[in-house]
Amino acid sequence: MVIVLMGVSSSGKSTVGELLAEKTGGQFYDGDDFHSPENVAKMKSGNPLDDEDRESWLASLAALIWEAQGLTFIACSALKEKYREVLSGAEFVFLSGTPELLAERISVRTDHYMPPGLLQSQLEALEVPEEVLTLDIAESSETLADQVIQHFNL
Repeated sequence: MVIVLMGVSSSGKSTVGELLAEKTGGQFYDGDDFHSPENVAKMKSGNPLDDEDRESWLASLAALIWEAQGLTFIACSALKEKYREVLSGAEFVFLSGTPELLAERISVRTDHYMPPGLLQSQLEALEVPEEVLTLDIAESSETLADQVIQHFNL
């Protein structure tokens, strides 16, 4: 089983994914690690990625999903429905939070190339998924991980 933890920047995808892998013995992959150097440079400079920028990135993640062995967790923004369609074959968990909480989290983040100024563009691009497990990031990462484990009977 592959579970994609999706949401905008600073929603806790990597934190929850790492915790899930630790709790279940599964594998964790951070989608950010699959971006090309050009995409990273573009984001660092404060420019949002467009659909074309994301094509090869999504293709790499789709290949990871199809080649995954055993329980696998992937952190990936998957902002639009058409991106999630490329990643079919996975279950999705949407980590949702208020714009205020997300802005607070991203403002104190020091270990990531995504500048706070790009949060608004991600919120604007987000197509909220239907019929997926949606969790409120106001809860602790531990609680969120436990909710995923319970929902999917892991």
